[in-house]
Amino acid sequence: MSDQKIMIEVSARHMHVSRADLDVLYGPGHQLTNKKDLSQPGQFACEERVTVVGPKGQLTMSILGPERPATQVEVSLTDARALGIAPPVRESGDIAGTPGVKLVGPKGEVELKEGVMVAKRHIHFHSDEAKQFGVVDKQIAKVRFEGPRGVIFEEVVCRVSDKFALAMHIDTDEANAAGIAGQAFGELVK
Repeated sequence: MSDQKIMIEVSARHMHVSRADLDVLYGPGHQLTNKKDLSQPGQFACEERVTVVGPKGQLTMSILGPERPATQVEVSLTDARALGIAPPVRESGDIAGTPGVKLVGPKGEVELKEGVMVAKRHIHFHSDEAKQFGVVDKQIAKVRFEGPRGVIFEEVVCRVSDKFALAMHIDTDEANAAGIAGQAFGELVK
């Protein structure tokens, strides 16, 4: 166990888009508009929003930039039920065989054949921080959150890169269950 704290951030429903899908949804050559920088270097929340339509319902969500090689929609299990789909819990980017949905933008629609998932909870470590915490890439850890509804988050994937900044990401369902609102910190339990 480490006495160093890790900031816990709530990752609300969002999507990452490919250049081809952005061209359809917002028009050829459209550039994403940075609304707010996020904690991970180079990542930002966009002004652009897209409606995600499933068999049972629809949700509107933000795009996160920059563009990605493939379009990916990240939802909570509650969001998935509202849409009427059953996506797997996986690491970001692992979209093979996941459900698809329809995406509706101001200029067009995309029938996404696959790409909807519930992101596995994870911690971004810069390489130097990973050494300080004694973890390696893809290691599975636990994180203790002490609060009015204190929990230990299990099956937390440690992701290590020189491009990352230290932060743990959980979805809104997990945050609500733990009573996390606003700034929160957890403690790594290896």
